[in-house]
Amino acid sequence: MDDALLAPPDQEWRRISPEYTTVLRVRMLVSVVVVAGATAAALWLLTDWRWAAIPVAAGLIWAVWQWFRLARWVRTWGYAEHDEDLYLTHGLWFRELTVIPYGRMQAVKVESGPLTRARGLASVELVTASLQSSAKIPGLPRADAEQLRDRLTAIGIGDEDGL
Repeated sequence: MDDALLAPPDQEWRRISPEYTTVLRVRMLVSVVVVAGATAAALWLLTDWRWAAIPVAAGLIWAVWQWFRLARWVRTWGYAEHDEDLYLTHGLWFRELTVIPYGRMQAVKVESGPLTRARGLASVELVTASLQSSAKIPGLPRADAEQLRDRLTAIGIGDEDGL
């Protein structure tokens, strides 16, 4: 595999927090319980109770697979700040590298939902003029998200092209 294609120039990737795995796992478990539970309840009421075991078993298999996959997926996320660009990478099977020139950034958004706030995390979203190059870095520790927001905003103001 040619990792040079997806490598940042002369820098190491900065990774998102492993705590983000917990947030994703909670979201996944809630979804599985709601979908599998509603389907099982409907089958129990409309048919024989034994049919309700199918969505429960399928939900359990899906949850176990996702539990391990989500940890690997979080480890693939990374970003690197370079002189002129911000590099983002992620993906398990289909790896992706996004390069966003600082001069193209129009806005930097920081958001944190209830689960991410509880874990001390936030996401930084970079908005550009192009729909293809806007990017989001999820699962950053709050302090890192604040520092990244401040650095990107300062760069954007200094360039006077974006932001």
